Amino acid sequence: MRTPDMFIGGVGTFIPPRVSVDWAVARGLYSAEDAEAHELVGVAVAGDMPPPEMALRAAQQAVKRWGGSPKEFDLLLYASTWHQGPDGWPPQSYLQRHLVGGDLLALEIRQGCNGLFSAMELAASYLTAVPERTSALLVAADNYGTPLIDRWSMGPGFIGGDAASAIVLTRQPGFARLRSVCTRTMTTAEALHRGDEPLFPPSITVGRTTDFSARIGQQFASRSPAAAAMADVPQRVVELVDQALAEAEIGIGDIARVGFMNYSREVVEQRVMTMWDLPMSRSTWEYGRGIGHCGASDTILSFDHLVRTGELRPGDHMLMLGTAPGVVLSCVIVQVLESPAWTK
Repeated sequence: MRTPDMFIGGVGTFIPPRVSVDWAVARGLYSAEDAEAHELVGVAVAGDMPPPEMALRAAQQAVKRWGGSPKEFDLLLYASTWHQGPDGWPPQSYLQRHLVGGDLLALEIRQGCNGLFSAMELAASYLTAVPERTSALLVAADNYGTPLIDRWSMGPGFIGGDAASAIVLTRQPGFARLRSVCTRTMTTAEALHRGDEPLFPPSITVGRTTDFSARIGQQFASRSPAAAAMADVPQRVVELVDQALAEAEIGIGDIARVGFMNYSREVVEQRVMTMWDLPMSRSTWEYGRGIGHCGASDTILSFDHLVRTGELRPGDHMLMLGTAPGVVLSCVIVQVLESPAWTK
């Protein structure tokens, strides 16, 4: 989807203290074999801080950096991948009460690790639909330090990290421009993250642990259609990126950095960088390996890091990629227009 005249006015993050992989190996939480194979070094752990509180802190930072008023927002979208508080309670209402107020449309996005990509696509459409609408606040937050999920073994090739991120998407001038956002869904792979578990009653209501490694392993062991469909992912990713590049009117050679989910070196290299013969130095793996896979926040955390450190300069383009259960593939292209005041 082309996104003309759509800007990023501010970015905010909240990353709690890190715990080292060596610490986890010494306590038997993570195997030495996985540590050597995946080359991850740490993970952010929030303790008992609720995800909505982390989201609020990231959102407050984004609004402060933006310089506008939280009362100006026309839309609030909250992306999450894990439980946020009491079941049946909407976490976006916490931000609406403590930050933005008003009677704007506020929704939760449950699109897995691609939640913020989906939020960008929806927000861009929503703001464009009515001339009087100008700005949207997009947030994501998760804390995996709960019963029924083990951050150290929740999925193949990654460790679950706790964090929050926020973006101010606006039609007013900003420090970066959203050039394109694209999504494709591989419905043939729907069962990959479901495995052979029953649909009802929901697993969390009967105390069943969430283990994506086990579910995915079951699908491959049974040679299911969903597992077979994964062979098509590389070509689908290439097609998705080609579409995003065409909509942004640039080529892969114009991409300064590539942001993917915070997975192992092997996954990032094989699933993304080698597809376009790009060196790992242009990925965000070196940063992401120290904080873990933080739900829907990974690429925004990396984008913020690159802008703050000056590794993304005015004129540079960043390509962001993500996958989510469904299986959903998403791609975003952002161009930095100027060094924001909060980096100086």
